[in-house]
Amino acid sequence: MKINWGTGVVLAFVGFISFILYFIITMNVNNKYDHDLVSEDYYADELQYQNDINKLENSKTLKTNLSYVKSADGLIIQFPKHINYKAITGKVFLYRPSNKQLDFETVISLSNSHLLIPDKRLVDGRWNIKIDWQYSGKSYLFKESITY
Repeated sequence: MKINWGTGVVLAFVGFISFILYFIITMNVNNKYDHDLVSEDYYADELQYQNDINKLENSKTLKTNLSYVKSADGLIIQFPKHINYKAITGKVFLYRPSNKQLDFETVISLSNSHLLIPDKRLVDGRWNIKIDWQYSGKSYLFKESITY
């Protein structure tokens, strides 16, 4: 049987459409390709973005900013020593880009100038840490990507 150019064009279209359908079905069925949004409510987060910029600017005015160190007990977040740690309020949010089931948020409650996040709560790998804290009527923000 001889294949003419019309049959070749039809076979090319059928092959292309088959490939596209295979690709779409594979992407929808396979959980390996399932990705979540960074935030479920990203429109509201966008409206808060200017507030975050202002808090970051306030953080730059501190003599010493927050710091962190990995220890055997977990992640130690050190607040500036020149301020009264009993007057600090706020929240710490740890975001795991690869698995949203590991994300968690905790309230800042200090008995000394540092906060310990236990080792059992943190899995090795990349984390985005966001510390939104207030001291004497001013809001501050610390954001960083860390590898634990």
